Amino acid sequence: MKTRPRGYATIGAGLAALVTVVATALSMFVTAAPRASAAALTEVTNFGANPGGLRMYLYVPDRVASRPGVLVAMHGCNGWAPGFHQGTEFASLADRYGFIVIYPQANKSANGMSNCFDVWSDEALRHGGGSDPVSIVSMTSYVLQRYNGDPERVFATGFSSGAMETNNLLATYPDVFKAGAPFSGVPYGCLGPAGCGDKTPRQWGDLVRNAYPGYSGPRPRVMAWHGTADSVLPYTMLQEEVDQWTDVHGLGQTPTSTDSPQSGWTRRVFGSGQVEAYTISGAGHDLPHAGMAAHAIRFFGLDDGSSTPTSTPTAPGDAGPIRGVGSGRCLDVPGAATADGTAVQLWDCNGRSNQQWAATSAGELRVYGDKCLDAGGSGNGAVIQIYSCWGGDNQKWRLNADGTITGVQSGLCLDAVGQGTANGTRIQLYSCHGGANQKWTWR
Repeated sequence: MKTRPRGYATIGAGLAALVTVVATALSMFVTAAPRASAAALTEVTNFGANPGGLRMYLYVPDRVASRPGVLVAMHGCNGWAPGFHQGTEFASLADRYGFIVIYPQANKSANGMSNCFDVWSDEALRHGGGSDPVSIVSMTSYVLQRYNGDPERVFATGFSSGAMETNNLLATYPDVFKAGAPFSGVPYGCLGPAGCGDKTPRQWGDLVRNAYPGYSGPRPRVMAWHGTADSVLPYTMLQEEVDQWTDVHGLGQTPTSTDSPQSGWTRRVFGSGQVEAYTISGAGHDLPHAGMAAHAIRFFGLDDGSSTPTSTPTAPGDAGPIRGVGSGRCLDVPGAATADGTAVQLWDCNGRSNQQWAATSAGELRVYGDKCLDAGGSGNGAVIQIYSCWGGDNQKWRLNADGTITGVQSGLCLDAVGQGTANGTRIQLYSCHGGANQKWTWR
C-alpha cells in the first residue's frame, strides 16, 4: 500500500482536523439504539478474494425478495461497519423492500486517520487492480450467488471515505455497480496522483474513462449529496463530482430541472436523471440525515415493489414497530399508558409492548391487543391517540406502498407534527404531501 496518498493536502486546511470532526460526526453511528428487528447483522468470512483485507458484515432482512437487489453501504474514516448499520436507515429500508445490505469494514490508514477505504493506491484506482475495490466486488459476488441476487440491481453508497469509495467503485467497476449515492465525498481520482485541484469536466471524466480502459458499456447513475457548511471536505467538491459524472454521461453542465424536495434541500437533475446533486443548506460533515436514505433507495429503484415483499403485515397478530422514515423513531404510546385518549408520539425504538402494532383484517392498527390507533377528528391537525376498538372508520387505516399510512375516514396522512424528528413529537392527521415525516416502515 502507498504510504502517502497524494491529494489529501490539496483539499484544504480543514482536512487536517478530519480525525476529530469525523469522530464526532460518526458518534451517532456508534451510539444509536439497536434496531428492533429479528434480523441481525452478521459477519461473513471466506467470501472470496480479499486483497484489501476487509471484513464483511451482512444484513439480510427476514423477508428477502426472491430476486433481491444488493446495496453496499460504507462508513467514513474512523468509523465501523456495525455503527454505520445501526446509525443509518438502510437496514430498515431493506426490511421494507427486501433488498440485502453489505457493510464492509475498512482497515487502511491515511494521513493520521484509521479505518479508511483505499481510494489512492495504484491498485485501487484501476479495474482489476486489487486492494479494497476487489474485496468489495468479492463480497457482492458472494451475495449475488448465495441469495439469488439480481446483478442488474447492485448499488453503492457511503459517507466521507465511504462516499469516496462509492465513486471509486462506480469508476473502476461500472460493469458491477449500476448506481451510487455518495454522501459528503470527492470525485473519483481526487486522492490519487491527479490530485483534488479544480479540473475541467473533461479532465475529471477522463479519469473515470481511464479507470477501465476499453469499457464501452453503460455508466452508473450518480446521486451526490453535500452540506454547504462541511468543514472537512469542502462543499465545492460537490460541483467537481457533478462535472465528472455529467461528462462521463455526455451531458451538459446545465441542470434540466432544479427543485427543493424538502426545506433546506436543493436538488439539481442532469439529463434524464443520470446525475442528481443535492445541496443541503447549513449541513456539516455529518450526512446522511434522517430521510435521505429513502431518497437514495428510490433513486436506485429498490423501492419499486415489483419484486419485493410488502412490509405491511398480512395477517392479524403480526405485530411490530412502526418506524418514521424521517426520524428513525417509533410510533409510541407514552409511558406505556392504556387509557383511552392517550396521544401517541415518536420515541426511540425499544421493542416494548407500547410500540408493537398489529394490523387486523378490519384495517385496524392495534396495540396491547385491544386498543386501536384512533383519529380524534377528520381534519388537518386531528390528534392521533389510542382508544378502545369499536370498529369506526376513524380507527381504520390504509398502509400504502409509498410508505404513507392514511385514515379511511379522512383520507389524510399519519404525520409527525411540524416535520419533527425528536422524542416526544406528536402525531396528527395532515394532508398528504410526500414528506419523510409522513413515511413509515414496518419493522
